Amino acid sequence: MTKYLFKFTFMKKTLGTHNYYVYIITNKIKSVLYIGVTNNLKERLYYHNNPEANSKHFSHKYNCKYLIYFEHYQNIETAINREKQLKKWSRKKKEILINTKNPEWNFLNDRI
Repeated sequence: MTKYLFKFTFMKKTLGTHNYYVYIITNKIKSVLYIGVTNNLKERLYYHNNPEANSKHFSHKYNCKYLIYFEHYQNIETAINREKQLKKWSRKKKEILINTKNPEWNFLNDRI
């Protein structure tokens, strides 16, 4: 895929320099998977690890805060479409995907 970089005066960043991540987190016993998308993976992991009191979010309810997989994108639409695609997959298919990059399912939070 060819990248085109254009600089527009109304944009804060040069086109093509954006960072978006589709990520999968799990709970300590790896029984639940949560898939999300963000433009700041480190910050998002912080919020998963430090939720607001009485949070009703899925990741807090099931204690999902351990990063086990992520993909990097420069286009938000591509990242969102990938997130939607992964959310439709079966658990088995998600496990196969995770195993391609992280076969031991090590927690990657400290590596970000």
